Parts: sequence; C-alpha cells; structure tokens
Amino acid sequence: MSRAFPQIGMEPVYGFCHYLAAVLHEISFRGDVVGVNLLPKTGGHLVAANHASHLDPFILGSQIPRQVTFFARKTLWKPGFPAWWLNRVGVIPVDRDGGSDVGAIKRVLAAIKQERVIIMFPEGTRSPDGLLQKPKPGVGLFACRTQVPVVPARLFGSFEAFDRRGRLRFGAPVTVVFGRPIPPAVYDDPAASKERYQIASERIMAEIAKLQPPPVTVI
Repeated sequence: MSRAFPQIGMEPVYGFCHYLAAVLHEISFRGDVVGVNLLPKTGGHLVAANHASHLDPFILGSQIPRQVTFFARKTLWKPGFPAWWLNRVGVIPVDRDGGSDVGAIKRVLAAIKQERVIIMFPEGTRSPDGLLQKPKPGVGLFACRTQVPVVPARLFGSFEAFDRRGRLRFGAPVTVVFGRPIPPAVYDDPAASKERYQIASERIMAEIAKLQPPPVTVI
C-alpha cells in the first residue's frame, strides 16, 4: 500500500470516496491530525470516537490509511443510489439500538475475522452541544465480543464546522487526534456480569476524553 496514496489498496468506490473526503478536509476544514502512527497497520480493530457532527465519519475515515467499516441506521437504505452507495462502501446497517441487533453483531464479527477496521461512536448519536456525552453499551458489547484493540479517537471543531442546526462553516478547522490502542484487558471486565458492556463503553469513553488537541504554536 502506498503511504502517499493509501486508496490504492482499497476497493474502488471506497477509495474514491476516501480521497474526496481527505481533499475536503484539507481544503475546507484543515486542522491537525495527530497519532496516525499509533494506528495498527494490520489486523482487525475498532476505532471509537466522539460524535458531534455529520462530518465526523467522513473526516475520521479519511485520516485512517486503511479501508474501514461504518455503521448506519437501517432507515438510510433508500431505494436507488443511497442503498447502492452504502452497500458499495461496506456500511453495516444497524437498528437504532445497535447492541440488540443480532445481524449487526454477526457482520462485525465477520468483518473482524477479515481483519477489517471498524469505526464506532460510543455516544450512539450526535452530541446536541458538541460536548462529550455518556456512552451507550453498544461499543462495549462489540469490543468485548471481538476482543480486539480499541483505538480511541477524538475530533475537535467538527461541531463548530457543521452543527445540528445544519449550519456549515467552511474554514472552521477540524482536528483529529488518535490515541494508543486499548487492549481488552484494560476495557473488559468479564466479572461485571450485566454491567460488563456498559463498563467497557465507559472505560473506552474515558480514554477518548483524555485526548487533547496539540498546543497552538505562536510564532
């Protein structure tokens, strides 16, 4: 895989969209990207990030030099181009409560066996104010079931760039920070019984909260 053009190693439609998203970030929402070197170069793993804007999946995915798999609500599979595109880029359809969707769980397990990278948003939905929200147990369930490393990631500025009211501000910088992978021994507590998945989600969310943007250099 080319470091300059990682899209070469991706499926054609996904690679094209990855390139466009990277260009969009660079031109319209250019911010710092930190910690890409911490991402595993091989093997399946999860990337767990905060969620404040519709821009998050595109910008986050564009900074990962491997093809990734996303989740999306089943209701987005509209006839025609929407369904075609979602299927072509490998998006997994999920019920609103992903933790109870058996089909989604099976698809995630299959994707991990294929050494895929899966992006998840522990908060479950976009933050109403850009601040971190309490996580739902979904990401904990998938992490505990797959027993793979979880890379924490945090986006700064995406809410200001495109908020829930649909106000798009070109030029607002969006910074992406990746943290060190969290091993299962750190996030998983099998003895926690019914609270196991929620505890795992909270531990993962705590690592996301620790991430901070790089200091501003004044020249």
